Amino acid sequence: MAEAHQAVAFQFTITPEGIDLQLSHQALNQIFLSGVRSWKKRVSRLRNRVIKGVYPASPSSWLFVVIAILATMYMRSDPSMGLIKMIQQHLPLSLHVSLSTQGQTMLSALVFSTLLWLSLILALRFCLKLLLSYHQWMFEQHGRVSNTTKVWVTLLRLLSSRKPLLYSYQTSLPHLPVPPIKDTVSRYLTSARPLLTDPEFNRMTELAREFESNLGNRLQRYLRLKALWATNYVSDWWEEYIYLRGRGPIMVNSNYYGMDFLYVTPTPVQAARAGNTITALLLYRRKVNREELKPSRVPGTVIPLCAAQCERMFNTTRTPGVETDVLQHWQDSEFVAVYHKGRFFRLWVYLAGRLLSPRELEHQIQRILDDPSPPQPGEEKLGALTAGERVPWFQMRERHFSSGINKRSLDCIERAAFFVTLDDEEQGMRGEDPAGNLDRYAKSLLHGKCYDRWFDKSFSIVIYKNGKSGLNAEHSWADAPTVAHLWEYTLATDAFQLGYTEDGHCKGDVDRSLPPAQRLAWDIPSEVQAQASSSLAVAQALADDVDCHVFPFREFGKGRIKKLRVSPDAFIQIGLQLAYFRDRGGFCLTYEASMTRLFREGRTETVRSCSNESSAFVRALENREAEDQCRRLFQLASERHQNLYRMAMTGAGIDRHLFCLYVVSKYLGVDSPFLQEVLSEPWRLSTSQTPVQQMELFDLKNHPDFISLGGGFGPVADDGYGVSYIIVGEDMINFHVSSKHSCSETDSHRFGVQISKALKDIMNLLADPKTQTSSKVQQAQAQSKKQL
Repeated sequence: MAEAHQAVAFQFTITPEGIDLQLSHQALNQIFLSGVRSWKKRVSRLRNRVIKGVYPASPSSWLFVVIAILATMYMRSDPSMGLIKMIQQHLPLSLHVSLSTQGQTMLSALVFSTLLWLSLILALRFCLKLLLSYHQWMFEQHGRVSNTTKVWVTLLRLLSSRKPLLYSYQTSLPHLPVPPIKDTVSRYLTSARPLLTDPEFNRMTELAREFESNLGNRLQRYLRLKALWATNYVSDWWEEYIYLRGRGPIMVNSNYYGMDFLYVTPTPVQAARAGNTITALLLYRRKVNREELKPSRVPGTVIPLCAAQCERMFNTTRTPGVETDVLQHWQDSEFVAVYHKGRFFRLWVYLAGRLLSPRELEHQIQRILDDPSPPQPGEEKLGALTAGERVPWFQMRERHFSSGINKRSLDCIERAAFFVTLDDEEQGMRGEDPAGNLDRYAKSLLHGKCYDRWFDKSFSIVIYKNGKSGLNAEHSWADAPTVAHLWEYTLATDAFQLGYTEDGHCKGDVDRSLPPAQRLAWDIPSEVQAQASSSLAVAQALADDVDCHVFPFREFGKGRIKKLRVSPDAFIQIGLQLAYFRDRGGFCLTYEASMTRLFREGRTETVRSCSNESSAFVRALENREAEDQCRRLFQLASERHQNLYRMAMTGAGIDRHLFCLYVVSKYLGVDSPFLQEVLSEPWRLSTSQTPVQQMELFDLKNHPDFISLGGGFGPVADDGYGVSYIIVGEDMINFHVSSKHSCSETDSHRFGVQISKALKDIMNLLADPKTQTSSKVQQAQAQSKKQL
């Protein structure tokens, strides 16, 4: 749209009388308004930079300090203890000539006041950083808060009393500490014990002790040096070596998905759902740009979490390279890229500096849906290049997309705010096979047709023919909680704020003079088409191998679990250990993702959920030992899991430290048998909880059907399971299980059955018989209401 306006903004013809210049005032006016919007954003950024730069103080506090200093001087007292006179003596000679003595004194007082104000800000920020470095509160028992923690909470509330912007806490967050190598090695050996035989454990212990006493200390010194220099000693290496340097397909292996509501589809009109969804996402982007979002906090506390991952949420894409990919981010984008039936479009979402209304976006999307034009040669399956191996995609990009029409069209996709797929299929829990349809819905979001998503974009939105929606997110730029926060806001804004008319269309009026979305033009040679077909074959084989199973567990939820005074996450993780033992006849290395966002630029740490305590409980339960003994062992396993989770959150984990030591060893060109063996161990059970962070947006009391399904990911190991779960409300837990058909030992549906049985068996063991009977009656009543 902008190019079109600029093309007609002025035209000129050369005549015998000279140059005849013709101006389009309407086009010039739109260009002017777009420029005004751009300048408003710059001013807003500058204003926010000042506000967060002085946090936890305020810009107006400068005036208070100046007035206080001047008032003290008026009373013939020198609060600076001679510093104001010293500043006055060192003023430039030109000021001594142009200003009177009184003026020089006033200027010196202003300089001193400003320096004092900046010093106070630094002192406050240092105090806030010290307070945020205190983590002992996390290890205290519920209801038994120490006096130290009470004082700490009071001070933290005082320093955080001003309303913060999204990034206000960033400079006050502590840096991730490097744990002592002795502690990390000791924790690793403890975590490995239930997985190894006695000879294997003795051998690993020898390797660990040798590493700790020799090479480990040398690597540790380099790592401590990096920690002093870098903001976070893990995050940049984690992003590069775990994500960006992977040369295999990112589809299924790295990208993950998020689902729509379980029971409800707000509208069956595809274009209307797209209009509201795009609007909600752009409103969220506006909040991010203006820093109007509240900083995320540890649930139930005032403790802030790092917000750095929000910076690359929009206008971001991953571009392929030979050895490593690169994340590219643009400050702004006024359009989204849309894919429908093999054709790519650029849809402008701003007109003359204003955001199009949901009804106008619906109108524009409907135009795309009604467009009968066929795909250009090679266009339909071009997206398969992003689903296959990374090096062939880089080669095609360098040869055929680095200039000309292909580069311009590719830029439109990569510079877009995000990617939208208008899918021609219907998905969701519907029809005669709701369980099977949920599984197909998950596979569709995870990989689609392998060419109708742009897997390199930071995230892609999928709108199905029946109005169902979902997203597919690239993993390198952020972790699931950040994307989940975005998706929660989108679903809630779509359903409860924007809403729909009675006939399912978006609300508002339409400007019928809007120019249609722009078809992207391509000139795709046969070499690119052949590579797209090759990449599609690789991606299709990977997609066909994925076995997804999604099921809502309705027997009970966190409400009943909390009545047992047990952490819901610990309950589920121990249940997963029991389910895996029954499914495979043993234990395995288990990965549970924990956040380290208490620290600046923190991402994740691993909780090794398979512990000595959890394996002891599982064996006791399977050996039918006395119930009291099983309950005691479960309590120990639960407490151990919670402690492991807290340690991971507070920087005392195992795996990120060992990973960074391994990277240092590679830079130094030295080999460590211990590190090589540790990092080559497969994670056969990879798990993650999708947290509900904005429950206040969803009124489940009045709208109980608006329940989120959460999201999931592909299996990490070829012979393992990927399990994602979301705890929704008080009475439901949604599970997403993935594995590979090619492994004869795994079956996602079978494992789903084992998970359900394990959770019910643990609840039967722990629950009071009276409470259990009452709960079953309530569950039956709720189920009958649902059927009515």
